[in-house]
Amino acid sequence: MALTSRPRPADPSGAAVTSGAPLRRILAEDLDAVVARDPAVRNRWEAVLHPALPAVWTHRLAHRLHRRGRRLAARMLMLLVRAFTGTEIHPGAVLGRRVFIDHGSAVVIGETAVVGNDVTIYHQVTLGAIGWWRDNARAPGDRRHPVVGDRVVLGANATVLGPVTIGDDAVVGAQALIIDDLPSRARALAPAAVVPVRDDGRRQAVELLRHTASAGSW
Repeated sequence: MALTSRPRPADPSGAAVTSGAPLRRILAEDLDAVVARDPAVRNRWEAVLHPALPAVWTHRLAHRLHRRGRRLAARMLMLLVRAFTGTEIHPGAVLGRRVFIDHGSAVVIGETAVVGNDVTIYHQVTLGAIGWWRDNARAPGDRRHPVVGDRVVLGANATVLGPVTIGDDAVVGAQALIIDDLPSRARALAPAAVVPVRDDGRRQAVELLRHTASAGSW
């Protein structure tokens, strides 16, 4: 049986593309982002041992290999880092500068996804496609995955599917499912837990963590 290949997706462009910047500077910024956004990390030495940082750093290299046509080598790096960190970032995906992935477990970022600068991603986040039953019918080169703007926060177990756009400074809360565009500074929060009815008959909604923990902070 002859092997077939699919047309290469269009190369994403915009402020998130970092291929022209010196790799050393980008890696140093990733390290500083861990120190700045993880309260459990005190300095750069501790940041080097952050569980998700190897996934981001390895992707920086794999993405460059992917852009140069060395797809197999890039995918091998992706599989290696996935085995160690639980984070799967397709080499074709574009990560902006100072992207911070906290914890890293079960994060999935698809091939045509574009992630902007200063984005925070918590564990179990998916930036995925809708499914092969729809994507196989798309025109060659069409985008299948989300574009995430600058300074976006993606909470734990948030799922963003399809070629949607998340505007700058938006917050996607924990457990939220996004299948449509979000404007800049939007807040997309899943329903919070509700305290059962008390003896006096009053029902109290849990509001304290709605705008903080629902964004994925642990």
